[in-house]
Amino acid sequence: MLQDPLRNEWHAVLKSTELNEEPVQCYVLGERVAVFRTDSGVHAFRDLCIHRGAALSLGKVKDNQLICPYHAWEYNTQGTCVKIPAQPCTQAIPKKAKAEVYHCQEKYGLIWVCLSDEPKPILNYPEGDQPEEYRTVICGPYEIEANAPRVVENFLDISHLMFVHEGLLGDEEHAEVSDYRVHFEDGRYITDRISIYQPNPDGRSIGGYTDYVYEILSPKTARLKKFGPGPNDVFSLLIEVLQEKDGKTKVYMLQSRNFQLEEPDEGYIEFQDLIIGQDLAIVESQRPELLPLDLQEELHLKCDRLSISYRRWLKELGIEVGTTENLQVQR
Repeated sequence: MLQDPLRNEWHAVLKSTELNEEPVQCYVLGERVAVFRTDSGVHAFRDLCIHRGAALSLGKVKDNQLICPYHAWEYNTQGTCVKIPAQPCTQAIPKKAKAEVYHCQEKYGLIWVCLSDEPKPILNYPEGDQPEEYRTVICGPYEIEANAPRVVENFLDISHLMFVHEGLLGDEEHAEVSDYRVHFEDGRYITDRISIYQPNPDGRSIGGYTDYVYEILSPKTARLKKFGPGPNDVFSLLIEVLQEKDGKTKVYMLQSRNFQLEEPDEGYIEFQDLIIGQDLAIVESQRPELLPLDLQEELHLKCDRLSISYRRWLKELGIEVGTTENLQVQR
């Protein structure tokens, strides 16, 4: 079996504010990971001491070393064991005494981990790089009992807005979705503008038509930009889905707006919490749990063009996690 391409992706595992003095255990694609902070930044190890297999995340950080909770073996940030208390200090430490190190960095207020030795470039979120124009906040994490492809596809689904989020993001009397096209540009999928009537698109209770533009940035990352209802309003929402284990995901969202920059963020975060709460039961109820990549297995309409593009892309990339196929095809 080929290595799933998701191992080359960067995965958001924690908010920066969630990592303090103590190590934290995370799961990435079923792998147990210990994340910790030192004076030099953030770090991630496979959560396993080479000595007797204890979880390093149960230990502590002292003098910028990660100390195993079982026998107090000390590992530096390169994963090399530099001290074994039970061994005479004059005796050499075995060269095999190392922790497996993963790539780890902070960006946009999140901590990211990559399991591969050859990571892809980390996410670029333009609104997050323009604090003078956009107010960006982090929403989540949201725990969802579903696989990442189902969660991402729900985010990309346009025609559910009028029913699952009726009265907020849609109106059942305005359920028709105008025809649109999906384009592959600069390594990601992007749609035309899609006009949608929304009674309350962002929590301000200002109804009207908004234009949506969706982008699929990676198998587990997508975003939308909403233009309106005000003439100059731009609202951007990026979803980053971490596949922790089979059937279990954790979702972070980066939410940006170019209006009400001085207003408190709590109302906008609460609104996003409400929207996710409405989606939760639907996404967790979907069967099969694994996203079908054979387009013949489910019925598709023109308004599902974006979901169709997403499934085709997963198949082309050879994504195995959370899907019913692992067949690689050529673009």
